[in-house]
Amino acid sequence: MRNYSVIISLLLLLISCTSESKNQIEGFTFSGKTQGTTYTIIVAEETINFQQNEIDKLLANFDTIFSTYIQESHITKINDVKNEYSFIDRDSIFIKCYNLAQEAYNKSNGLYDPSVYSLVKGWGFFDKSETVLTDKEIDSILQFTNFKKGLFHKVEFIKDSVRIIKNDPRFKLDFNGIAQGFSVDVVADFIEKKGHKNYYIEIGGEIRVKGKNKNNENWNIGIDTPSEDNTADDREIITTISVTNCGIATSGNYRNFFVKDGIKYGHTLSPKTGKPILTDVISATVIAPNAALADAYATVFMILGKEKSIEFVNQQSELKIILIYRNSENELKVYQS
Repeated sequence: MRNYSVIISLLLLLISCTSESKNQIEGFTFSGKTQGTTYTIIVAEETINFQQNEIDKLLANFDTIFSTYIQESHITKINDVKNEYSFIDRDSIFIKCYNLAQEAYNKSNGLYDPSVYSLVKGWGFFDKSETVLTDKEIDSILQFTNFKKGLFHKVEFIKDSVRIIKNDPRFKLDFNGIAQGFSVDVVADFIEKKGHKNYYIEIGGEIRVKGKNKNNENWNIGIDTPSEDNTADDREIITTISVTNCGIATSGNYRNFFVKDGIKYGHTLSPKTGKPILTDVISATVIAPNAALADAYATVFMILGKEKSIEFVNQQSELKIILIYRNSENELKVYQS
């Protein structure tokens, strides 16, 4: 559900898109596939202390927990079970993501809500069925969503084990709005434990950077100009940011939408109303302490719109935003905090 709206501008550092690492003077580059998308990792150091198969194994394990498209994943089993489900959560991956989701839910006053699975499915954004729900259907689904309502009777985290008991068997979770960003953070933690301090990690447009690039400068990230016709080979950069030691994520409705009876429905859903929402914000890029929170808040700012997003960020010193929006004259503008 993410939009590939952030790309690194240092093209000289992206040697190639292959499955092999490249040992160059400027560092090491890894590229591969995961989560239905691609990843790129750059370590801007003279030596490397890990192999690509270790990254691939890490990401494969991540999918076995959070992918709603894998029938045997833990999130699928949680969603399908009627009463109780338990599993071993190695390295506390699920626990950490669950806690981050709670933090984002609380700070956003419920605008980020991982319990919207049934709404996303109902509107057809999982299988591209382009379904327009009636108000009655939406009201029915809203009865068994809401992360705070606690439709889990109990969630227990004991060491590396998770035990979940449901109050309502219809309650389902969708961590897509945070999981991809969190997967970037998981890779970052792994790389840091290997002793590296200068890196760039990108998975499906979500980014985490630390330290400096090969030129001993901050990492330069380009933000795409929103266009429904954008392709990987035909893009324009609307602005560039210089960053280090942070996570970056972008959300937008300009590629993931459908039109029915002349009405445009974007994939960003309001957990409050259960309906797709379109505001003056076309694209929201968030800079946060980690990629998971950047991922979650990017969706929140699509819902809030420009003025409310600015007001929200002014109260959160850890967040920065770049909003691409249309003014009253329908002109494309950029706001950067």
